[in-house]
Amino acid sequence: MSIKDKHLDGTAYERNYVYNFHFHLIWVTKYRNPAFTTPTLISDLKTILIRIAELNEVTIERMEVMPDHVHMLISFKPKDTPTNIVKAFKGASTRMFFEKHPEIKQQKFWGGHLWSHSYYMSTLGNMSKDVVERYIQNQNKNASRR
Repeated sequence: MSIKDKHLDGTAYERNYVYNFHFHLIWVTKYRNPAFTTPTLISDLKTILIRIAELNEVTIERMEVMPDHVHMLISFKPKDTPTNIVKAFKGASTRMFFEKHPEIKQQKFWGGHLWSHSYYMSTLGNMSKDVVERYIQNQNKNASRR
């Protein structure tokens, strides 16, 4: 069996560490105003978010742009904090989207804020919380058998 065969699906292998972080991230437009109402607007925002991800070494596993919010399944290196990743996406996407579509800013977001200040983020993994809790709980039992 080669080393490649031992790699786990969804796991990133770096020089000094291995990680398997997956985050579900959702954020909404200011006042839930529908901004992404045409295929062109949706495509433009997706292109912007992909570019921001590339610049910040974030992997977008899944993404969906709705008229008034965004869903993303992302993964990023342990050196980055979730808060900084969210700031990168929301801050840069506002600037880039309004540069491309100033009419949207003028019509719906006159205060200059595309996104609400809040967001939702949850962690995901290959194992459920219950599985990990049982694994940790059984560590002393397994150690005593050695």
